Amino acid sequence: MSSRSDQTRQRVIEAAIGLLTRGGRDAVTTRAVAEAAGLQAPAIYRLFGDKDGLLDAVAEYGFARFLATKHVDPDPPDPIEDLRNGWDLAVEFGLANPALFTLMYTEPARTGSAAFKAGLEILMGRMRRLAAGGWLRVDEELGAQIIHATARGAVLTWLSLPEDRRDPALFTALRESMVTAVTHERPAVRDAGPAGAARALRAALPEQTALSEAEQRLLGEWLKRLADGG
Repeated sequence: MSSRSDQTRQRVIEAAIGLLTRGGRDAVTTRAVAEAAGLQAPAIYRLFGDKDGLLDAVAEYGFARFLATKHVDPDPPDPIEDLRNGWDLAVEFGLANPALFTLMYTEPARTGSAAFKAGLEILMGRMRRLAAGGWLRVDEELGAQIIHATARGAVLTWLSLPEDRRDPALFTALRESMVTAVTHERPAVRDAGPAGAARALRAALPEQTALSEAEQRLLGEWLKRLADGG
């Protein structure tokens, strides 16, 4: 795609976002967008295929904007506070961009965008760090789903309420419920890294009943090697 086409595409997306912000999704018609962008309606079809293609492009732009706000700390001093900050960032983006956020997150098909996947990878990296430090109470995938569900649900619920019924305590309550559901109060692993995790799991082996005695012995030998190697 030429630079000229890229510029035109960007102008159309920005025009669509302006209409979306001022008048909601119903205001984003191909005719209205074309007029706002200073183009003829057929140009919209050439660039995006149809209205759904245009809305997909607007959502992708929203995911990219959200991705640009994310800060990745590979070794945060407080991983639980880092989790809270990431959740707050998602909520703040939604409140600052209500119409765009609603478009991005109310149709599951739109979460297949490249920017959404990049943002998800950042979240999964956070989950892996929590798991490696012994903080994670649930499976990494489930943890990510809980974080997404509570942040998305908090924003969409807030936006659906009349202004006189909106209570900011909703965000604190949902965020802390998320933290409680996803993490332990204290790390289950004292030492970060494979050695610490191996020691913690080896100590818990006698309490479990899912493995046979032979399987426990074999796993215990592997864990001991990992623990000693640390």
